[in-house]
Amino acid sequence: MGAVNLAKEAAEAEGNVILSMRGISKSFPGVKALENVDFSLCKGEIHALMGENGAGKSTLIKVLTGVYSKDAGEILIGEPLQAVSIRSPQDAQKAGISTVYQEITLCPNLTVAENMFIGREEGLAVHWADREKRTGRLMESLGIPARPRQQLGSCSLAVQQMVAIARAVDMDCRVLILDEPTSSLDEKEVEMLFSLMRDLKKKGVGIIFVTHFLEQVYAVCDRITVLRNGGLVGAYEVEQLPQVELVAKMMGKELESLAVIDKNAQSAQGETLYEVHGLSSTESRPFDFRVAKGEVNGFTGLLGSGRSESVRAIFGADRVTGGSATMEGKPVAIRKPRDAMRQGIGYLPEDRKRDGIIADLSVRDNILLALQVMNGFFHPFTKAQAEAFADEYIKALDIKTASSDTPIKSLSGGNQQKVILARWLLTHPKYLILDEPTRGIDVGTKTEIQRLVLELAREGMSITFISSEIEEMLRTCSRLIVMRDRKIVGELTGDQLTQEQIMYTIAGGGN
Repeated sequence: MGAVNLAKEAAEAEGNVILSMRGISKSFPGVKALENVDFSLCKGEIHALMGENGAGKSTLIKVLTGVYSKDAGEILIGEPLQAVSIRSPQDAQKAGISTVYQEITLCPNLTVAENMFIGREEGLAVHWADREKRTGRLMESLGIPARPRQQLGSCSLAVQQMVAIARAVDMDCRVLILDEPTSSLDEKEVEMLFSLMRDLKKKGVGIIFVTHFLEQVYAVCDRITVLRNGGLVGAYEVEQLPQVELVAKMMGKELESLAVIDKNAQSAQGETLYEVHGLSSTESRPFDFRVAKGEVNGFTGLLGSGRSESVRAIFGADRVTGGSATMEGKPVAIRKPRDAMRQGIGYLPEDRKRDGIIADLSVRDNILLALQVMNGFFHPFTKAQAEAFADEYIKALDIKTASSDTPIKSLSGGNQQKVILARWLLTHPKYLILDEPTRGIDVGTKTEIQRLVLELAREGMSITFISSEIEEMLRTCSRLIVMRDRKIVGELTGDQLTQEQIMYTIAGGGN
């Protein structure tokens, strides 16, 4: 591990480090979120904090900003470095640490100047004319196209982000944390934000940049720290870490395939079942997609790449804003989930607890939910029908439950997932979308679900399978659609289906 921390050690040796987090650990009941993590930030540096979902990025930021108290370790800040105790966001602010989040936390109904000084009044007399002049000078010096008396809500999202950053700078921040600031911005707005970041870098502000967009990291950052599973992988100079190696470190894989993967016999070249052209939603960019009859394909990419947003658009779970679709060659209009269900499409969502189960209902009621929606709530099933349907799939999927009357919230995660699968299988779909169907469940149940997916495909069902685990995708899918920055950047089949090729494609062909 020593070699990968050379960049951090060199920076500290030069004496230009303004923030040093050493040996940071943080645990929650049953979860070790951070274990002995080091992180350093230099004066006038833009430093990317990278890692997949659950890597520990958010926890590390919350420890730094006083949202969480650390279990072990120390935080030093300043010139020279001095140990500080950060027990609250107010402590962080006093230490010169400011955070700008993805969601704007300012008041859109107030003016730019009012947002700059809200909560900062000193005494009873408020000299707004002076503060408006000060705001105007700051906007001009940072190149922010906003007027002091302009209502913040009339500004673009990018300008609102920049005003939030200017507020932080005006409060004498030495460390600026930008948490996914570009997720809602277009390319022109992103470049405006990057220009401001570069200006702040010249002024000596240290910036921690949290993002899922790889290309943005390489466009604006000086160093990268990678976390994985709550531990430090290493700190690297950007020019010494090619994108494909960054992807490998985030995923915890070597560039070579680690195991021989059994290939399934499905073909992506068969007759097309469902196809979309230029499909877009409020959360996804336009894309083309097709699934063949009896095929298992998948969307893959790093967290935030757009894979889940794409399948939500296919199912109509997010508002569709454009594009066309055909089912078995015939035009169809899918604007909401019920439209998709009527066409024989089922969808197991990524967030089981939020979007999948209805916790207080029984196993039986959760299984019958989709079929009842299709049947109409004014045509309820008889008790005998409901029990027969539920018992059939409880047995078929080996759902561990005392009875069909058991509240689903009392089942294990794996059995809850089986109940949602049963819900859709009961509708006999032509096409089933499974987004993270094995997340948070035991290895045995994962294997059962993978086996079921392949069996359903052999019986003729078309399936789109999404998983954060590359090995699982390779075991189940005959075709992978690779996404980066919410765009499809490649399609892999046959001998291309290797961990190495997936990582090279995600990274932009190894650039």
